[in-house]
Amino acid sequence: MNMYRISSDRITELKDNEIFVFGSNLEGRHGGGAALLAYRKWGAVWGQGVGLQGQCYGIPTMHGGPEKIKPYVDEFIEFARNHKELNFLVTEIGCGIAGFSPEDIAPLFAEAIDVENIYLPERFVEVIEKYR
Repeated sequence: MNMYRISSDRITELKDNEIFVFGSNLEGRHGGGAALLAYRKWGAVWGQGVGLQGQCYGIPTMHGGPEKIKPYVDEFIEFARNHKELNFLVTEIGCGIAGFSPEDIAPLFAEAIDVENIYLPERFVEVIEKYR
């Protein structure tokens, strides 16, 4: 586990080059959980459910199962690869209000584990390690 980049369970502050990655909905209604924190604290844009906004990045998780979420996770991973100047701190997206478990969502981030500027939640890393 030591060799992986782990995001904190409780992100309360960001450095200038850090991006808070949160679970959103397609409509960009940031009304609860990490999305509300992103909106209140780091510039998530009301009405924007996907992508970079302020000092955060939204990944929609409220519109279907993991197969519907995967394209947005893939898009995020590609975005992070193209923005190496930023460090992306991923929350346990989908594991709060959306009702998924780390076992449901973590496999979507398997490719992210080797991307140097993506930090994953410890429970996601534990799930991914089981399949490596």
